[in-house]
Amino acid sequence: MKPAMETAAEENTEQSQERKVNSRAEMEIGRYHWMYPGSKNHQYHPVPTLGDRAGRLSSPGCFECCIKCLGGVPYASLVATILCFSGVALFCGCGHVALAGTVAILEQHFSTNTSDHALLSEVIQLMQYVIYGIASFFFLYGIILLAEGFYTTSAVKELHGEFKTTACGRCISGMFVFLTYVLGVAWLGVFGFSAVPVFMFYNIWSTCEVIKSPQTNGTAGVEQICVDIRQYGIIPWNAFPGKICGSTLENICNTNEFYMSYHLFIVACAGAGATVIALAHFLHHH
Repeated sequence: MKPAMETAAEENTEQSQERKVNSRAEMEIGRYHWMYPGSKNHQYHPVPTLGDRAGRLSSPGCFECCIKCLGGVPYASLVATILCFSGVALFCGCGHVALAGTVAILEQHFSTNTSDHALLSEVIQLMQYVIYGIASFFFLYGIILLAEGFYTTSAVKELHGEFKTTACGRCISGMFVFLTYVLGVAWLGVFGFSAVPVFMFYNIWSTCEVIKSPQTNGTAGVEQICVDIRQYGIIPWNAFPGKICGSTLENICNTNEFYMSYHLFIVACAGAGATVIALAHFLHHH
């Protein structure tokens, strides 16, 4: 009799446990439908486990990769690099062609004797070689500064962790900052120096405009309006003729060499100014 009673008690205990489990499951389902009353699907959706999350994070999609790559681009350094490349290219290319046109104008019209402008020709040829060196140096220097900008972005630090700066690394970074500062000051001088030929050509062009004006075109004083290149110091005072007046000066202004050299010097001056802005931008973000 006692074993039968124990068996019945065990069966009652199992039934009560099943009722508790069923009631608990019903309570969970009821709470789910109370939280989401508009849901028509009565199936239970399990919460993704840590393994599922790790699997999704370990294989990101193309969109996530593109967003991560775009977030790692140092746009400030990229804009400064493009501006630096553009400014140096404009200065070097336009300056080289403008110097060649200036030599042609001087040799043909203002200094017919070769010995008078021999020194000037050598100086201009040396400046053209310097332009080649400037273009090559700033092409490499811009790439180095852009690479440094890439490695100091927050996305790269997040990917590789914070870099442990050493004394050598700090010394190299300080050297780049100092070199950029020195180059910025040097390019300020180049910018001011490139404005000198623009000023000279503007004076010649404005004199030609006075000669072409209707007020002076019908008068006999046209031949008294002159331009003397010797006063600028680029050719010696004994150079012949060194001074051009009247209709001859107007013909010089109408030549293609004068027109191209004048506008190319303006573009070269603007390129030097853009390079100064780019180097200042590098200093601000480094």
